[in-house]
Amino acid sequence: MTPPLEVDETLAQQELDPDIPLTSLSEDKFLDDLPDEAEMSLFDHLEELRQRVFYALIAVVLGVIGCFLAIKPIVQLLEVPAQGVKFLQLAPGEYFFVSIKVAGYSGLVIASPFVLYQIIQFVLPGLTRRERRLIGPVVLGSTFLFAAGLVFAYLLLIPAALNFFINYGADVVEQLWSIDRYFEFILLLLFSTGLAFQIPIIQVLLGFLGIVSSAQMLSNWRYVILAAVVLGAVLTPSTDPLTQSLLAGAVLGLYFGGIGMVKLLGK
Repeated sequence: MTPPLEVDETLAQQELDPDIPLTSLSEDKFLDDLPDEAEMSLFDHLEELRQRVFYALIAVVLGVIGCFLAIKPIVQLLEVPAQGVKFLQLAPGEYFFVSIKVAGYSGLVIASPFVLYQIIQFVLPGLTRRERRLIGPVVLGSTFLFAAGLVFAYLLLIPAALNFFINYGADVVEQLWSIDRYFEFILLLLFSTGLAFQIPIIQVLLGFLGIVSSAQMLSNWRYVILAAVVLGAVLTPSTDPLTQSLLAGAVLGLYFGGIGMVKLLGK
């Protein structure tokens, strides 16, 4: 049963604007409520945060250990784009430290769903019903886009960059690469591309919160093209124009796709 005070507030809003249906105002009131509102002290919040961070760190550590135990297939998979290139260990233990680095990145990716779950559980009590409706699509979309970014980088960006460097010096130098430098190159490119693919999610959040409308996003297309070019140059560790153009084109496609999603939300 609706408390009398809430009924009076709803009726007052309806009197201010008679064109708004009473049922619509009641629904808005319901969606803006905090369903799990509970009083917690600052100490309780900090204790819960400590527990969530601890569980997330445990998941990351377990993911890193698991990936380190299976490091050879992971390394071999990441070496596939550099076909025909021989890798050298230029210092004692270089491959060992590379293995730790690769296991760290891979373990973080594997543990990221559980880490995200802990973050959601921490902020969930402070979200309204309206905001909670957005959690599922945002989490699913963010996960899909990050995975799509990794696949895009692995299948297109990394081969394009490596082919450029291999063909550029094919008649001059023999292709013998440091395994440490190689993995620094591809890991940076993989994760920077995965993060760049989060652009539509940011746009949806900004549109849903009413900070920026789809019309405003579209009106700034000139600045977006310039930003995409700069972003492609900054995020790609290589200097070849093909890799930068591929990433810049992907960023532009994601941005305009994000505008369409915000438009579909009526924002």
